[in-house]
Amino acid sequence: MSVATHGPMPPPDSLRRLAAHGAPTAEAIDRFLATHTFPLVEGSRCTFVWRGDAEAVQLVHMIFGLPTRQPFRRLEGSDLWWHVLELPPLSRVEYKIEVVRGGTRELLEDPLNPHRTRDPFGQNSVVHGEGYVTPEWTMPDPEARLGTLEEIVFPSASLARDTRVTLYLPARFRRTRRYPLLFVHDGGDFLAYAGMKTVLDNLIHRLEIPEMLVAFSHPGERLVEYANFEPHQRYVAEEIVPWLEERYPAVGEPAGRTLMGASFGAVAAFSTAVRYPGRFSRLLLLSGSFAFTDIGPSPRPLLDPVVDFVNAFRRRPERVSERLFVSCGIYESLIYENRSLVPLLQSTGMDVRYVEARDGHNWENWRDRLREGLSWLMPGPLWMIYE
Repeated sequence: MSVATHGPMPPPDSLRRLAAHGAPTAEAIDRFLATHTFPLVEGSRCTFVWRGDAEAVQLVHMIFGLPTRQPFRRLEGSDLWWHVLELPPLSRVEYKIEVVRGGTRELLEDPLNPHRTRDPFGQNSVVHGEGYVTPEWTMPDPEARLGTLEEIVFPSASLARDTRVTLYLPARFRRTRRYPLLFVHDGGDFLAYAGMKTVLDNLIHRLEIPEMLVAFSHPGERLVEYANFEPHQRYVAEEIVPWLEERYPAVGEPAGRTLMGASFGAVAAFSTAVRYPGRFSRLLLLSGSFAFTDIGPSPRPLLDPVVDFVNAFRRRPERVSERLFVSCGIYESLIYENRSLVPLLQSTGMDVRYVEARDGHNWENWRDRLREGLSWLMPGPLWMIYE
């Protein structure tokens, strides 16, 4: 099922009742707003509501395939505006409301909706379709022991700059044990916007994943370094990962190494594995920007290095790792590219799990995939721990 609109949709019953006897009074609108939760989610119908004087009001959403801006309608004789969107169960959609007043357009978070999400560009309102619940394992668990974070500055010859890595050490970290190593591209954003430290603490506590070292990297010129950039790949495979394995009790072999990334970070992870086949046995690729062309050049020059890389892999797919977890939101523009890549990956004999979500290109989509992705790539221990 996909998100869709089939022409103007009728208002929900609650709005019909509000306007049943003509233009509603300000007091009636006040009561309506005070006794409902917004947006109104009723089955697959989601009604967005905004109140105020305006020349026009529009829903600005992050759903690929639909018009980005969809107009609200004014409830006759009032300052209440509404718009109905068909939203399948389990969906999660980020949005803003655009208000036009005096010829000026203003993008606003929904004042009637307390649910917000953050990303590097600011905040958005978020609506949950019927049945979607924020995973409880993403929230702090008072029973989970907390891992620690160490800041590392590493001078990279390959990148000709000092690089920064935030290293996660599990709560029971011991120098006498050996740990798998997970290298996370855009690590700072995974910590800030996907709550990944809390997720690690919880999943390790529940024995769903093993205790591990996690290197959260911080890129420099991200769109350069992550776009199949050989100096970055050399930095990961030949500099920082060996350095970490030498100074911390890491497993120190392919079976103990995982690369991870989202969007351009997924390109960086996968292209590093392709340049160093067999070096990393696990890959976690979320909403990868795996752009390619079948005919002619790419319409976006910024993606040319990615297009060249993906086109080359499509011509000669090869086994570069053991297990890959690949995920993409069905409301993303990248869904076609990710769906197309999966059969090629499987054709090489690599063990691939592919998961789609009713979500878009955002950090909470990627957060919600962490439990399934990490526990499938690196299953946790099945034995009891006694202390």
